[in-house]
Amino acid sequence: MQQRIDSLQTKLTTAYKPGFGEFMSSIQTHHAKLWWAGQHKNWQLADFEMHEIMEATTAIQQYETDRKESKSIPMLQPALDSVNNAIQQKNTVLFNSSYTLLTNTCNACHQANNFAFNKVKIPSVNTFSNQDFEIK
Repeated sequence: MQQRIDSLQTKLTTAYKPGFGEFMSSIQTHHAKLWWAGQHKNWQLADFEMHEIMEATTAIQQYETDRKESKSIPMLQPALDSVNNAIQQKNTVLFNSSYTLLTNTCNACHQANNFAFNKVKIPSVNTFSNQDFEIK
């Protein structure tokens, strides 16, 4: 029985788990797609991208407990709530200001965790040429 427990423990220890960078790259992608969805008033897609970001922040807190940066993730919640509220209201003006708040909060989190060199911004060019953000 102990051998089986040890074998299972080894499998758990060596199982793949995304690293912090993979989570952050995912958030960056959804952050950009969220912007373009909002700019095209594609509120259903914006809602989807918003929830993808929230899932990633939850996963960071669940799987990256050994990283001190994980403790800062809750600072994003007010900005995430603000963007989510704008999406639910389908309010472009509120979306733009809330998105700016989210972007600034991401950068404040990076700064607080000594990653100020990793500065995110509001996308200026849509790099997702394989996705149509327009509602038809």
